[in-house]
Amino acid sequence: MPIKRNEVDEKNKWAIEDIYKTNELWEQDFKKLSDILPDLIKYKDSFTKDAKNLYDAFKAFEKAELLGERLYVYAKMKRDEDSADSLYQGMTDRALSLNIEMGSILSFISPELLKKEESELVGFLEEHEGLKKEYDYSIKNLLRRKPHVLSEKEEKLLSMSSEFATGAQQIFTMLNNADMKFGKIDDDGVKKDLTHATYAVFMQSSNRETRRNAYEKLYGKYKENINTIAATYSTSVKKDVYYAKARNHDSALSKALHSDNVPQNLYDNLISAVHDNLPTMYEYIKLRKKVLKIEDLGMHDVYAPLVPEAKGIYDYKLAKDMVVRSLAPLGEDYLKLLDKSFNNGWVDVYENEGKLSGAYSWGTYGVHPYVLLNHRGDLDSVYTLAHELGHAMHTWYSNDSQFYAKSNYTIFVAEVASTVNEILLTKHLLKTETDIEKRKYILNHYIDQFKGTVIRQTMFAEFEKITHAMQEAGQPLTSDSLSEKYLELNKLYYGNDMDSDDNIAAEWARIPHFYSAFYVYKYATGFSSAITIVNSILKEGESAVNRYKDFLKSGGSDYPLELLKKAGVDLESGLPVEICMKEFKRALEEFSTLF
Repeated sequence: MPIKRNEVDEKNKWAIEDIYKTNELWEQDFKKLSDILPDLIKYKDSFTKDAKNLYDAFKAFEKAELLGERLYVYAKMKRDEDSADSLYQGMTDRALSLNIEMGSILSFISPELLKKEESELVGFLEEHEGLKKEYDYSIKNLLRRKPHVLSEKEEKLLSMSSEFATGAQQIFTMLNNADMKFGKIDDDGVKKDLTHATYAVFMQSSNRETRRNAYEKLYGKYKENINTIAATYSTSVKKDVYYAKARNHDSALSKALHSDNVPQNLYDNLISAVHDNLPTMYEYIKLRKKVLKIEDLGMHDVYAPLVPEAKGIYDYKLAKDMVVRSLAPLGEDYLKLLDKSFNNGWVDVYENEGKLSGAYSWGTYGVHPYVLLNHRGDLDSVYTLAHELGHAMHTWYSNDSQFYAKSNYTIFVAEVASTVNEILLTKHLLKTETDIEKRKYILNHYIDQFKGTVIRQTMFAEFEKITHAMQEAGQPLTSDSLSEKYLELNKLYYGNDMDSDDNIAAEWARIPHFYSAFYVYKYATGFSSAITIVNSILKEGESAVNRYKDFLKSGGSDYPLELLKKAGVDLESGLPVEICMKEFKRALEEFSTLF
């Protein structure tokens, strides 16, 4: 049973008081923002009058947004310490409502700016030094979107449709999480509930019959509901196509990529590069057959562990030491920051009663970042620490180097720094660990990242491209057509040594990411970018480290592809994905020699 929050040693808690020392100060800022909001609307008719008015208005908007951010972050993180505390539940809800109100009030900003001629806005930037320093990227990005912004009346109509535009996703969520029940599984003579959470556990069982039963029972339920889910997913795809056409994009894919200013050839090249390197995936499947001693390898065997969990007690002190040593190539200033994070209340370490599960890094501009952990003392916990500290360091460098308006980096690059840290930890462990069983575990962990983050996510990305193209070509998305396309992809990505049966043909029906289209490819590009960065750091040393830190310091000051170029990653060239696939092959070859 976890200990209560008040029993946790203070040195193992994060210092949320660095945001607000007391709840009373939070209440004062809540009132301040509440009082400010009605005054913001006064800027609507005058803030684009000239450069000074525009700068002053931006600063006023920014002041309100930063207050809203701090209010919400503080309340939510306090709630995450103990979800049973009704005080912070209420404060979180109040902060969220106030932020929603602010978003509604400030919704005039983009439409009003886009009424101005481009030359006039560019002229404002040249006239006002502060405007150019802080808001040039915001204005440049807004102007880039102008061809896809409609008239005020049309924008209002699209806005009015947004409430039911998420209907397909909400219906799937309710069906998937509330209505569908999967029954029980006989696990070595014990009846156990089959749920989304336990399915992952059953699929890693050493008992093949347990895996098969869980697999067939879960997919059997999706197949029972396949026509309803097909109609739901088809509606979601139609929604994507509709909004793309409404906003004058060539396709739904083009619209999705536009937000990050990513050309479609990058998406296509990712798929092509992975296709070219699928023989490595096929070798992995052959190795899996060999190690598991299973000739008729099926999809229910794909998560069965190839090696036992690495034995050892990795307490927090040892975990910190391992992470610090593995990240030494990033230089003294990075290590000093790590030390600061460990000793100045950045990290909340252990589980306590009511604490949010899992891990994350978060925070608010003007205060150091925070990391939530639930350290268990296993090797996976060491990887989690390295991962979340990667996010925290990225945030710290960004906030320390950028104005507020340019500090927030996008999801496209968000996982790069965390993955760099994980890979550096893997490289360090492989360099220092001599125990064969532990080396097997580390390499298996590494290979699983390539398999799950690059190969599988690219397969998902290709499925999304196919289904949206079908809709755009007027081809119906039925349960049969969707399952047929998915089964073809599964056979392609896993090869002839894997039995891709009719159950896996229905896997598309259980993937929530498909209702946020064209998102998953970013996992693959992010991991590939991290591999390239780590290879450069370990090969070139200081020059590559400096490039990487330039990237970390850049925050959200430019488009993601331009930011990654600072770190020496040119995703448009396709080279990072090729480097990633070569590393996958190298790791697999090393892993194979240990059996």
